[in-house]
Amino acid sequence: MKKEDLPKIIPVFPLSNFIIFPRTTVPLNIFEPRYIQMIDNSMKSDRMIGMIQPKKTGELKKPDLHNIGCAGKITSFNETEDGRYLIILNGVCRFSIVDEINNDNLYRECEVKYEDFSSDLVEKTDDIKFSDLKLIFQNLKGLFKKQGYEINWKEIEKQSLDQTINTLSMASPFSLEEKQVLLESKDLNLRKKKLEEILNTYILDNFNNKTLQ
Repeated sequence: MKKEDLPKIIPVFPLSNFIIFPRTTVPLNIFEPRYIQMIDNSMKSDRMIGMIQPKKTGELKKPDLHNIGCAGKITSFNETEDGRYLIILNGVCRFSIVDEINNDNLYRECEVKYEDFSSDLVEKTDDIKFSDLKLIFQNLKGLFKKQGYEINWKEIEKQSLDQTINTLSMASPFSLEEKQVLLESKDLNLRKKKLEEILNTYILDNFNNKTLQ
């Protein structure tokens, strides 16, 4: 997809502790009336929606939004017997919010720009090697296990390097703010560095907890 084909106004789906990256695929279970309406309208047009994290400020029904999210395209759509939608979303390109649009819909819409993230649309190979990820893997495995997360590491290791780092960033048991830092990291090298930094704080906490007990 070219940058000029991306919609300037996009419906946004604020979801806490949830990020997607370009070239990643996520399943979503849609059941709230406002998001059912959003998917209905999206399916009639360009099938694009913007995933964004809400902040902890603003109104309960209308929280403030982080400035950067990721646009995704609905690539699969199924309706269940009880009226829920099961969709698969493919990450396309990150965006920053220019302004929120007032509308008569149940869901929110924003005017967005993609300029800062046009590299998301370019297939690229980075100079990180899988061996560089060994420590991240070890540390994450420990953290995931401790938090009761199950991850199919064999499957992850079959992915390309950027998919691996992005999948781990998305699936990690980190806070909303930490995930936002990973989403906003301009490129893969920076994201890997941030992933290591966040992990180190968790490992340090664990270490301190153990020594204090």
